[in-house]
Amino acid sequence: MEKEINKMDLGIDFIKLCQRNRFPLLFIDKVVHLEPGVRAMAVKNFSYNEWFFPAHFDDEPIVPGFVLFESMAQAFLMTFLSIEDRQGSKTSFISATNVVFRKKVVPGDSLVITADLMSFRHGIANGKVSATISGDIVCSCELKIGVTEMLEAMRPRVPNE
Repeated sequence: MEKEINKMDLGIDFIKLCQRNRFPLLFIDKVVHLEPGVRAMAVKNFSYNEWFFPAHFDDEPIVPGFVLFESMAQAFLMTFLSIEDRQGSKTSFISATNVVFRKKVVPGDSLVITADLMSFRHGIANGKVSATISGDIVCSCELKIGVTEMLEAMRPRVPNE
């Protein structure tokens, strides 16, 4: 029996049910809109208390590019890992293209990430992701991510001789 997604319960517990990222590398706080298999919108609120700000940089704290990129990837994961039979699946990056960083993200900013699943075939998800602050795009990319178990099932096997 397929569990219906409660639109009011798309917080951290639901995110952890769907994907395997955990503290300190879980970079989305909540999902604010979800159409499984189509689109996800997530939010990441940056506080000065984040573990990376003292090192990046103490005189001008900014969010590291890898954190922005990983936040966008995690929002993208929600587009296909929110489907019940895929929840909790292991994933791996295949490619990232057209990655563009446009503006700095600093403590106090709320990042709104919109991820669109363009296709999902043979365990490979393709999509487009953009991140905004106050409606201004700060980063965008195209992602290709594989679902490990599905990719393994597709791998040709050599018969034992």
